[in-house]
Amino acid sequence: MKTPRYRNYLFWIVLFFIVGFVIFQLTATSPSEDRSLSDVVAMINEGRVTKLEATLRELKVWEGNEDGPAQYKTEIPENLENGVADFLVSHGADPEQIRNVGGVNIDYDNGSNLGPLLGILGTLLPLLLIGGFLFLMVRQAQGSNNQAMQFGRSKARLFSGDQSNVTFDDVAGVDEAKQELQEVVEFLKEPEKFIQLGARIPKGVLLVGRPGTGKTLLAKAVAGEAGVPFFGISGSEFVEMFVGVGASRVRDLFEQAKRHSPCIIFIDEIDAVGRQRGAGLGGSHDEREQTLNQILVEMDGFDTDTNIIIIAATNRPDILDPALMRPGRFDRRVVIDPPDLRGREAILKVHTRGKPLASDVDIAVIAKSIPGFSGADIANLVNEAAIVAARKNKKSISMRDFEEATERVILGPERKSRIISEKERRVIAYHEAGHAIVHHYLPKAHPVRKVTIVPRGMAGGVTWTMPEDDSVLNTTEEYLQYISGLLGGRVAEEIVFGEVTNGASNDLERVTRTARTMITRLGMSKKLGPRVFGQREELVFLGREISEQRDYGEKVAQAIDDEVYEIVMQQYEVARQVLLEHRDKLELVAERLLEVETIGQEEFLELVGEGGKVSETPEDILTPPEPSADPSYSDSDRGELPNIGTAPSPA
Repeated sequence: MKTPRYRNYLFWIVLFFIVGFVIFQLTATSPSEDRSLSDVVAMINEGRVTKLEATLRELKVWEGNEDGPAQYKTEIPENLENGVADFLVSHGADPEQIRNVGGVNIDYDNGSNLGPLLGILGTLLPLLLIGGFLFLMVRQAQGSNNQAMQFGRSKARLFSGDQSNVTFDDVAGVDEAKQELQEVVEFLKEPEKFIQLGARIPKGVLLVGRPGTGKTLLAKAVAGEAGVPFFGISGSEFVEMFVGVGASRVRDLFEQAKRHSPCIIFIDEIDAVGRQRGAGLGGSHDEREQTLNQILVEMDGFDTDTNIIIIAATNRPDILDPALMRPGRFDRRVVIDPPDLRGREAILKVHTRGKPLASDVDIAVIAKSIPGFSGADIANLVNEAAIVAARKNKKSISMRDFEEATERVILGPERKSRIISEKERRVIAYHEAGHAIVHHYLPKAHPVRKVTIVPRGMAGGVTWTMPEDDSVLNTTEEYLQYISGLLGGRVAEEIVFGEVTNGASNDLERVTRTARTMITRLGMSKKLGPRVFGQREELVFLGREISEQRDYGEKVAQAIDDEVYEIVMQQYEVARQVLLEHRDKLELVAERLLEVETIGQEEFLELVGEGGKVSETPEDILTPPEPSADPSYSDSDRGELPNIGTAPSPA
């Protein structure tokens, strides 16, 4: 309970009632004409008085209407022994007339002792109102000053060493990163062991990795293992619209950290304030630059005799200022990659700990079926599997629940309610069968795991393939056969129906992008040689690529276009030859898709036979799609789905 807030409420309530009482008193009473006692007695004897009312020292007289205010008043002595009626009779009033005055008892009211209190209240009320007004003004000024003082204070959250319940046991799949950070924990626990050898405690550790790889979790684990105070703040919390506020918050943060030394400061998403200087819209007075300058000074300025370790996390190390990255500030850069097969298996064990698993659940098989998944993806997968099991009113999570959850995470939920005509279903079935047949019979294409014509996400149908290992190195032949597999759907439409649809729009985008990347980025062109064409331009302020600068002439540009065309058309013919040679298998798979809508790996191999290449992975296990069409693997190792496209289409 916040007591000051309730005190303010009480003050306003009391003030409201006081003001209301005063207003009532002012409106309830009106000025009455003063008359002498003899005039009042004469009015009574003449029968003109309809109502009399006595107060402490005053007699109010009504003439005519009794409902309105008193028209006259006269003074009477205090503490009348025999009452007001006897007093009036003693001054000549007719007793009979007094008894007939509205039948109202006009004896002296001893309860009218409120008169002195009302007089005191009337005297003190203006003083109370003035004092209350001054009190509010002072409180308002104090509140404004407090807000102004708090504006430059750090927003970092402080966690004591015993508050963090996350340890290195809760982090899996990043063994090398854990080993690097374990040394930081030893620095904080036993600094003398390093100091006596002349070693210097590292100033900062920069955690670099894709979103979801566990950077923040690692920082929490360091705090839990070291048992020291932990200050956590986001980079965006330093920045305000007023110049100087961010720098003030940085100073306040490090002052607090010095008082709690030894301790850890964790800055999440440091690229929000650590971007390269000179790229801001505000020039040298940009707020981010002022904040960054203060961070640089605090990390490695004149006052460096502190036992504070700064841990920062970012997924864009390329845009950070060089002064921030030098030794003495961030001494160590810990790269956190997506986990490999063993890492995924370890992460699955962490996230399934304490969950009721059925006896058929094989963690190793699940780990092999999700290459490219980060720690956050795996946590989401386990959670989705639990939700699927709960939806079915199960008491434990089965292998089938994990398979269904994998489908939902990668492809999205099924859209069985979508109305598709029979003609469109037939086109989609042959399109997906074309993808599957080409992938199956080309030796270096990825094995087919599943084929479905049930709409999922933005796709009307999906052919699901997966590499057999986590390799990120691909040969020219693998890229060419990947292109052939993407073109298999369009070629199947042309062979079967004699015309093509716009359902392959997404396939064609990836085909063109892959072919051009092979030539301009990977040097996989025999005519143009091992060269890179075009310089990618980035705005550091935006942190993304916005254009590509051409460093070649029109002749080379024409040669690049010719090479792209030649690669695409050659692989188009490869896909055509495969489908013409195995036309019977194409018809068999397509007709089966029209019957059951979804074909797993085991059934697919039964339909096409064992003549093609066969995966060594256990059959009928749902797996993610092949690697990205972008050979640089900069976006996602899981890549895009070789589906029938996202444009308005039959698929």
